[in-house]
Amino acid sequence: MPKPKNPQPFKSGFVVLIGRPNTGKSTLLNALVGKKVSIVSDRPQTTRTRLRAIVDRPDAQVVIVDTPGIHKPMDALGGELNKTALRAVSDADVVCFVIDGAQPVGRGDEWIARHISASTEPHRILLVTKADLVDQATVERQIASARKFLSFDEVLVVSAVEGFNLEAFLEVVIRALPEGPRYFPPDMESDQSIETTIAEFIREKIIRATFDEVPHAIGVVVEDYLPATERSVAKIAAIIYVERDSQKGILIGKGGETIKKMGIEARLDLERLLAEKVYLDLRVKVKPNWRRDPIQIRRLGYGDGGD
Repeated sequence: MPKPKNPQPFKSGFVVLIGRPNTGKSTLLNALVGKKVSIVSDRPQTTRTRLRAIVDRPDAQVVIVDTPGIHKPMDALGGELNKTALRAVSDADVVCFVIDGAQPVGRGDEWIARHISASTEPHRILLVTKADLVDQATVERQIASARKFLSFDEVLVVSAVEGFNLEAFLEVVIRALPEGPRYFPPDMESDQSIETTIAEFIREKIIRATFDEVPHAIGVVVEDYLPATERSVAKIAAIIYVERDSQKGILIGKGGETIKKMGIEARLDLERLLAEKVYLDLRVKVKPNWRRDPIQIRRLGYGDGGD
């Protein structure tokens, strides 16, 4: 009687996306998950938390960790975001060094590469994003430049917008992961609380509607979330924190027009997220210089509280 074949080993682990701001990490994460779980904009410091998104398959569970873009910090918030991103590397099974295919590789990338090199020895992937915006010659120059800073086990070129090489990326990652358990339930899309996700979706709309210094000075906290019932809509109360009265005035706008417009856009996005009708109450408060105070930064949910 033939012996039964050994079952395919189940593989699992943590895959960190790390790179400069605006390299497309969050857009890639959303494309891999197949749903918007991380907010996206072209402003630095859009991603302020270490978000874990889960891609679950019959033979593997890939936990993809989106990190804040690493940059030269101008305040305590910037320092906290850098520490959050770099700390994720030490816990990773696979580190993906993400570079923007359409932007020159520079000193910021070299600085990040040094930190990856100084960490433990996870599987290293060079991930060149935005392939839809560049030609092959440009991609090859980007790869050659990045290889001057760090050696890689794999090199992949992807486009989250066009879905190019996303399946190949997952296959490469799964091969590199160790055997292990499911860390999260199969139907779970991210480890972020619903209140944090709501706050981030609101902040995204504010970032897109404001200019100059205002987006960096914004923090959003959800004070209350009551899910919808058969007789009522979901109720969300959130506070938008800024650092100065002038910023508060910009967000509210003449006759409250600006905050009303942002609220409508956020509500529509939240209704898609929650699959229920939403009543959204937004208020703006001033918390002077909160970005310079590590305690306030962590109270607002930014950074991960480590040293």
